[in-house]
Amino acid sequence: MTAMNMVQALNSAMDVMLERDSSVVVLGEDVGYFGGVFRVTDGLQKKFGAHRVLDTPIAEGGIVGAAIGMGVNGLRPVAEIQFADYIYPAYDQIVSELARLRYRSAAAFTAPLTIRTPCGGGIRGGQTHSQSPEGVFAHVSGIKTVMPSNPYDAKGLLIAAIEDDDPVIFFEPKRLYNGPFDGDPEKPAQAWAGHPMADVPEGYYRVEIGKAAVTRAGGTVTMVAYGTMVHVCIAAAEAEGIDAEVIDVRSMMPLDIDTIALSVEKTGRCLIAHEATRFAGFGAELSASIQERCFWSLEAPIARVAGWDTPYPHAFEWQYFPGKQRVRRSLRQLMQIEG
Repeated sequence: MTAMNMVQALNSAMDVMLERDSSVVVLGEDVGYFGGVFRVTDGLQKKFGAHRVLDTPIAEGGIVGAAIGMGVNGLRPVAEIQFADYIYPAYDQIVSELARLRYRSAAAFTAPLTIRTPCGGGIRGGQTHSQSPEGVFAHVSGIKTVMPSNPYDAKGLLIAAIEDDDPVIFFEPKRLYNGPFDGDPEKPAQAWAGHPMADVPEGYYRVEIGKAAVTRAGGTVTMVAYGTMVHVCIAAAEAEGIDAEVIDVRSMMPLDIDTIALSVEKTGRCLIAHEATRFAGFGAELSASIQERCFWSLEAPIARVAGWDTPYPHAFEWQYFPGKQRVRRSLRQLMQIEG
């Protein structure tokens, strides 16, 4: 076990798989010589060569299209889209080709392709470097959608994604790259960057895709989140002194509704939190699924805390981000606590 932040854990996952499986290749903009803009692929090209860790042109559609061809022909490509905001030029390749490949070929072809991409705010990147489009891809049949909240899960889930015979979109919350974050705007990135937050095995292990995790046990309210918002929910519950159970979704598709429903049936109350835009965000699907399963157990309407229905701003990043104070207010309303 080694103390790692998420950047190091993701790098370790690719290192392990490149060593373990000769069919694994990594490709994307600046992933080779430079080691990625967030250093997630640092050192991999030097260790495994430019034929296995490939720098590509700035052409997201071409990156994914080439990776699909690699996957169909026996490789296990790990394609990086430098920011989730730039995945849209590849959207047609992902939705019209990649997601349907097994179905349209009657399982004659598969595309074991993992698409890694950093998402969410945290660098004051504004509207073109801060989006969280996980709901867009969770909607598409034929692809799996994953977002870890800690280094241990990040490595295990990425290994599982690379070994999966079907395509996986692997979202990486950039705000968590260098350590945990509790949503307090008085603690900017500089205050927590560089502090590892988890012990991670150096070698091979998997975390199963499609399984949620109970990250904080409790009995009075269930908080459902993923990525950065898992830590914000824990911090908000602790600040309010509320006996909240926090569920880390981890995998949006497939969704582990059983774990979530079991908790809500126990607590009778539910708050859902995510960084993406609220309207038609993934929280809406979570809310509908929970209501269908847990209607007779609910003691209050399901609450949602999310980003505003606007582009992600630059100067007002903290006002957009659903931080600890917003989650605390929603918790108090849900629990009917005055103040």
